[in-house]
Amino acid sequence: MECGEGRLASVTSQDLYPVSRLAAAQEATAKAGLDALLLTPGPDLRYVSGYEALPLERLTCLVVPASGESFMMVPRLELPAAQASPASRLGLDFVAWDETDDPYDVVASRLGRVAKVGLADRMWAMASLRFRAAMPSTEQVLAGTVLRELRMRKSAAEVAALREAGEAIDAVHRQVPQFLKAGRTEREVGKDIHDAILAAGHSTVDFVIVASGPNGASPHHEVSDRVIQAGEPVVVDIGGQLHNGYCSDSTRTYCVGEPPADFAAYYEVLRQAQDAACAAVRPGVTCESIDAAARSVIEDAGYGEYFIHRTGHGIGIETHEEPYIVSGNTEPMEAGFAFSVEPGIYLPGRHGARIEDIVVCSEDGGERLNNTPRELVIV
Repeated sequence: MECGEGRLASVTSQDLYPVSRLAAAQEATAKAGLDALLLTPGPDLRYVSGYEALPLERLTCLVVPASGESFMMVPRLELPAAQASPASRLGLDFVAWDETDDPYDVVASRLGRVAKVGLADRMWAMASLRFRAAMPSTEQVLAGTVLRELRMRKSAAEVAALREAGEAIDAVHRQVPQFLKAGRTEREVGKDIHDAILAAGHSTVDFVIVASGPNGASPHHEVSDRVIQAGEPVVVDIGGQLHNGYCSDSTRTYCVGEPPADFAAYYEVLRQAQDAACAAVRPGVTCESIDAAARSVIEDAGYGEYFIHRTGHGIGIETHEEPYIVSGNTEPMEAGFAFSVEPGIYLPGRHGARIEDIVVCSEDGGERLNNTPRELVIV
């Protein structure tokens, strides 16, 4: 999508959460042999309805039967918020319940006898057990087994939203060199990055990793009070969520001054591995083959034992969702799949490096949604 001054136009909630999605979820439910989906606050509910409901001990639940009319159970005090959300466009029956009601029994009564239901993947155990008590003869499975097929295939609007997120997080990475200085702590740098993520247009900050020196060998290190030293590599992995619910995630590796010789050598291997994996993306190739494209470069250079995680994960309204780019995943790529490509090399007790872009599979290859330099940035 185009707009002035080099920035992407924001897609609308109608584009991202179309009314047709509820019918698609209902059709997929019937095709999977389930009687209904029960979607409580979280990504599954937001994906189908556009409603970002508060996760409370009071039940909010979108009930999507395989046939018949969908309805949403809502605590009466949350009814105005639900009716003001994009879910109001779906023609749902909003069933408000009062403090003395048992909403689980109401759902069970309205559904009648059902053999199998899909529960939102992020449903609280408390709610799952209450549904089991209300429907003791009903088998419970994950709603993700139904919704994964829809959520993996990103629409043009979703790709536009992810492109917007990629541009926003790129704007932050372009500022990182001014934050990184010898003598500053990881936490101080992380605070500056946190503020920059919000200033770049994100509504929330999901994570900030500033991993200097030996901390760079821990892929999910966050921040600490460690003082960054001259000559140290620093892994910076950052991401957040835009107002429309779609996520950013990008990693770049920096060095404060001239890098150690051994680090510079394996960083170049890593850059080649990340390029190889991105180049391998096209419809029909398997997810595991993209992982193999990165892994083989690293293994051939003798660093295979130091690449200790999968090459990537899907992304959308969650930072981590399907498809996963990992050995054993034979799912073939399709146009619209969106995922990270983020190989890493981690030398315990010394340093580490990772390069991460979000990539979308198109009809003729892959499009990187992150476009800051992938070469080692020396500050």
